[in-house]
Amino acid sequence: MPPHRSKSEKNDGLAKHLRRDPYDVLGVSRNSTDQEIKSAYRKMALKYHPDKNGNDPVAADMFKEVTFSHNILSDPDKRRQYDTAGFEAVEADNQEMELDLSSLGAVNTMFAALFSKLGVPIKTTVSATVLEEALKGAVIIRPLLLGQPISRKVEKQCAHFYSVSITEEEARDGFVCRVQSSDKSKFKLLYFDLEETGGLSLALQEDSSKTGKVTSAGMYFLGFPVYCLDQTGNSVSAAKDPDAAFFKKLDGFQPCEITELKPGTHVFAVYGDNFFKSVSYTIEAICAAPFIEEKENLRAVEAEILSKRAELSKFETEYREVLAQFTEMTSRYTKEMREIDELLKQRNEVHASYTTIPLIKRSSSRNKSKADSKAAKEDGEVRDGKHSTSERTNKKKWYNIHLKVDKRNSC
Repeated sequence: MPPHRSKSEKNDGLAKHLRRDPYDVLGVSRNSTDQEIKSAYRKMALKYHPDKNGNDPVAADMFKEVTFSHNILSDPDKRRQYDTAGFEAVEADNQEMELDLSSLGAVNTMFAALFSKLGVPIKTTVSATVLEEALKGAVIIRPLLLGQPISRKVEKQCAHFYSVSITEEEARDGFVCRVQSSDKSKFKLLYFDLEETGGLSLALQEDSSKTGKVTSAGMYFLGFPVYCLDQTGNSVSAAKDPDAAFFKKLDGFQPCEITELKPGTHVFAVYGDNFFKSVSYTIEAICAAPFIEEKENLRAVEAEILSKRAELSKFETEYREVLAQFTEMTSRYTKEMREIDELLKQRNEVHASYTTIPLIKRSSSRNKSKADSKAAKEDGEVRDGKHSTSERTNKKKWYNIHLKVDKRNSC
């Protein structure tokens, strides 16, 4: 007779059975790049976000499905597992969610901040309100001139927008936009596409990371493929298995979708990603023409990183084999040491058995000697006690004065 299943278990099984292909949910092909997946996710997440749809259960379910699909396809390892064996190969219960801090509330934000302080990676997303205002064209855009940094402070879960105009020659030479925070605040550097309606749609996003004494983020449009490194997923792996985290360290090293900008005006934004406080930052836009050597160095070092990523896969296989041998040798070492100690103990016992003195007599003689020494000690203490008592009795004290009284002359 089959075991009885609860209603919730039946619903969970039905939900798993009705899961749609993550590629179909996001409307992308199986050979889509990471950037295409991110762009599709942002558009759909904005469309079905709970802040925009109130209590609509259909929109809420769609938002969960979109987020679930993005969590699979945005992680190189999980995407590879899904492509190989489907949902069964993906640990659905361990999917990280991207949190919109503006909709969490004070209590949940405090918990998220606490977990982040403890080292738990918290993935955050840009507030739906900010994205919606940008899409409607209802944001203030300030000009950012090349080579003239601007320092400001943006409130948490808010954004400052900047427009940068570049000529054809500057676009050909390359362009860089960088942001850094001296107080090590968390922020996101955003790049927006200009829509025909006049609105702005999010195209690129770069999260800040600690680099020395500051946090920084940058976008590099140099005319050749430049790579981004997303280490959020690797932080989760590091907590579970440090070895696996090392070998997956470069899995998040992926090429940026946009390699160059066309002449014209482009819009960037700095989004405050702190949990509670505002973000102090400095943003600058730079023409890469004077940085010829730096461009070549960047191209060369990223090529070496790609080579290292390929080598890591081979090295992991070798490492796992040697580690298994080491573990086996360590276990054998412990076992051999234990057996040797036991044999030496048995040898000592055999040595001790070579004697004609009965074990009981030796024990009684030892007990007798202990008793004799104890009795002698007690006898000495008694004699010392009597001697000290007699001394106290015979010793005269200054107030022991003997007075002679004549009874005949009594009053």
